[in-house]
Amino acid sequence: MAPAPTERVDTVVDVPIAILGAGPAGLMLAHRLGRSGIACVNIDLRTRAEIEGTHRAGILEAGAARDLVDTGVSDRILRDGHEHGGTELRFGGRGHRIDFRELVGGSVWLYPQTDVFIDLANARDRDGGTVHFGVTDPEVNGVETDRPTMRFTSADGVRHEVRATIVVGADGSRSMCRSLIPEAGRTQFFREYPFAWFGILAAAPKSAPELVYAHSEHGFALISQRTDAVQRMYFQCDPEEDTEAWSDDRIWETLQVRVAGDDGFSLVEGPVIEKTVLRFRSFVQQPMRWGSMVLAGDAAHTVPPTGARGLNLALHDVKVLAEVIPRALGKEGLDALDDYEPRALSRVWRAQNFSYWMTQMLHTAPGASAFDLRRQLGELDNVVSTRAGRTYLAEQYAGWPTES
Repeated sequence: MAPAPTERVDTVVDVPIAILGAGPAGLMLAHRLGRSGIACVNIDLRTRAEIEGTHRAGILEAGAARDLVDTGVSDRILRDGHEHGGTELRFGGRGHRIDFRELVGGSVWLYPQTDVFIDLANARDRDGGTVHFGVTDPEVNGVETDRPTMRFTSADGVRHEVRATIVVGADGSRSMCRSLIPEAGRTQFFREYPFAWFGILAAAPKSAPELVYAHSEHGFALISQRTDAVQRMYFQCDPEEDTEAWSDDRIWETLQVRVAGDDGFSLVEGPVIEKTVLRFRSFVQQPMRWGSMVLAGDAAHTVPPTGARGLNLALHDVKVLAEVIPRALGKEGLDALDDYEPRALSRVWRAQNFSYWMTQMLHTAPGASAFDLRRQLGELDNVVSTRAGRTYLAEQYAGWPTES
């Protein structure tokens, strides 16, 4: 719906690209386009401090990590990140390492999403990019025309209007932009899982050098890392679990029993400094382009965190957009945006499949029978005991070439 013509607007600017969202996807797109001389304006409802204070884990494909360095965002990942040449599947009381380098010549980088955001926000400041954090009353109009507008009130109370050629909805899993596509013109694919992850940050040394995905009759656990002194770990729980009902002792007892085995592996314990419950959802909205608007990242799709695909998919979306948008601003016009969705969606659905596969293979479904648990062990054994199985997991987890 168009705004009332009497609405106060204090400033009006014309810019090729208006981006709703200043998380990693929105900022990386603005950075890439800025390197091509294309100006952008980013807005976000959250303040910069709020985004920086939201601690989120992050596994980056090697290509995504390399892009942070090669595009001039920052080389901090090379100093503070941790390159992992494999991961471990743990079941039946034993660990089984999947060697990415040996199987597919690849690796991944442990680098928190929060740090990716900080690097990108610093890069936009350094390069003179226009980013408004903590905005209120955002609205977008005219996405079915070739001159859409974005309005918002900045943190200092100024009402802005941005007149653009293309609007990018990179505004997260609660996207306002996706609802601008009429209900009759969109299809939403959705799955909610009957379990969640209870996540903790613990002040403790590392328990393992790489990620450990553990399956047991007691449920799933993931042992990750953050720094040498702070670790991130998760265990399967009910989506309605109350974090306040869990003492440190109860948390560690639950984690220890889920990774226990005859090989003596155990976790190094320490004070729990953060507790959260992370729900599991799979979601895709099509189309990802409507008129002069495109959707990117979580605004268009979300995956369970099991396969570590979410941030990588978002960064792939904007890499494709950064190739398509200059054409759309040139002689080809907005029709060039049609190339975006097919390239993005093929990767999205492959990631949905991999994330679903990893999730169902490792988690204990409510009401699971003894047969179900034994069948999962057979599936896990198939993966680790055959080169084909190990290679499949390695190439899915380490990521695919950008062109695929």
